[in-house]
Amino acid sequence: MKFRYALAILTATASLYGCTTSSGHGVMVPLNATRQNAGEIGNVTLADWDKQTGLSFFISGIPNGTSLPLRIYSFIYKGSCQQPGPVAYAMNDRVNTERQAIKGWAFSRSVPVPMATLLSGGYSIVVRSAPPDGNVDLFCGDIPQAATQK
Repeated sequence: MKFRYALAILTATASLYGCTTSSGHGVMVPLNATRQNAGEIGNVTLADWDKQTGLSFFISGIPNGTSLPLRIYSFIYKGSCQQPGPVAYAMNDRVNTERQAIKGWAFSRSVPVPMATLLSGGYSIVVRSAPPDGNVDLFCGDIPQAATQK
């Protein structure tokens, strides 16, 4: 039951972040925990901001022993989580996160491309720990390809 409750809060939080960051529709991407962060959940909502894309993240947890305050690095890769290619966009001008009232952290990033570019296919999002915490991939999610763009 706790997992369902956490997932419901996670979905509601991500939806609210998506609604407050853009006048357009957002796209939610589930983030899958890696082996190093097993049992945690996360998602990111992409929102179109004119000629750039805003990303609002929520992650439920991090590995034990990770130093606080939490510093998170995020990247968009060309390719999928299973077959990553080169880094297309590093979103690390800020690495701070905000602790949430529910168990987890939220943070926002942006990339200098329209959301349509990311939805054209073949991109994934990776959330990684800071170098002092091992530079470990914590989450990965494939950005879905949009069938048509309006």
